[in-house]
Amino acid sequence: MARRTKEDADATRNSLLDAAERVFYEKGVSRASLSDIAQAAGATRGAIYWHFKDKVALFNAMMDRVTHPLEQVGSKSASMATLPPLERLRSMVDFVQRTIVQDERTRRVFEIALYRVEYVNDLAAVRDNHIEGCADFCALIEGELRAAAEDQNLQLPMEPHTAAMGVQALFDGLLQSWLLTHGRFDLVTVSRGAIDAYLRGLGFRL
Repeated sequence: MARRTKEDADATRNSLLDAAERVFYEKGVSRASLSDIAQAAGATRGAIYWHFKDKVALFNAMMDRVTHPLEQVGSKSASMATLPPLERLRSMVDFVQRTIVQDERTRRVFEIALYRVEYVNDLAAVRDNHIEGCADFCALIEGELRAAAEDQNLQLPMEPHTAAMGVQALFDGLLQSWLLTHGRFDLVTVSRGAIDAYLRGLGFRL
């Protein structure tokens, strides 16, 4: 009986998180109410308060349920250790883009975090986490560019950190355009072509 009760509680919690994901995506976080989410889940506000302290806690639980693609790439890079540095960099960018394109939940939560939340009050921490993730990703790109330049005996035309910011700007810009246009172009193919052109411009041999 205790196991059944726990399974029921877990099912209710997941149902609330699913509903929150849909409502936050449709209305934005600030405009979504707990009543909206409860109604979408076929539950009561009391059920929400049983599992979550408030809307911020519900939002954070929804975010925690999905591993951010920029966090995944750190562990993914370890499995690519045998690749040449430049190929590893290109594969990592390709992996993040493919994850966002192919995984609907990851894409939806990623879009909520980018466009459907106001980074104020208790949700300011979400912005800080996003900035930290982007900084870590840029540092990873910089490390791979340094290693690739050494591997090809290349003197980069700019500081590695600046070059890494350029790669990240292409990545971010294309991703945002793809999200805003609801996937009207092939994100993976266009990103690969644009970033490869940028790398050639830095002097790399692909």
